[in-house]
Amino acid sequence: MAAARSLRCGLSGARAWLLPSPVRCSRRVVHKQVDGTEFRSIYSLDKLYPESRDSDTAWRVPDDAKQASNDIPLGRLTISYCRSSGPGGQNVHKVNSKAEVRFHLATADWIAEPVRQKIAIMHKNKINRSGELILTSECSRYQFRNLADCLQKIRDMIAEANQPAKEPSEEDAVQQRIRIENMNRERLKKKRINSAIKTSRRVDVD
Repeated sequence: MAAARSLRCGLSGARAWLLPSPVRCSRRVVHKQVDGTEFRSIYSLDKLYPESRDSDTAWRVPDDAKQASNDIPLGRLTISYCRSSGPGGQNVHKVNSKAEVRFHLATADWIAEPVRQKIAIMHKNKINRSGELILTSECSRYQFRNLADCLQKIRDMIAEANQPAKEPSEEDAVQQRIRIENMNRERLKKKRINSAIKTSRRVDVD
């Protein structure tokens, strides 16, 4: 028994002497690229929005949306974070991952006036009494992804409101007129039926 234990200890010592020691890399070296630049995730803002080069402005507005400015100024937005009910498991009870972005729509001069009026009509349920347009996102467990989603919603709103009104074709106009006529006919039919029911309930008094 003692001989087997001593043989095992001898083999382990020989293995430690023969095998080279593992190379340990510092954390700073691991996070360096080959060219020496700092490591950045594929979800970093400069990779998600490569056209945004300035740190004060971010996330380009679509080119087809003709605005007074092509950038969404972060200084004009009120950005806050709170607890999220979205993905993240128990982590959502510990960190403020839900993003909320709001701005005063009437004074947002970086959006054209006709587009602002159209946004106020199309998204009136997202505007509070103070006239602030409020957007929230909790689709991710990370703050910057939810913030990017809110800013993408603003871009989509601007692009949607900037689209010209679609002119109905002749076929669509005919179908709409037929629909309205059928609805009016059905409405008058129900009124006649209700009138007949009420008339039959009357009691003749001698």
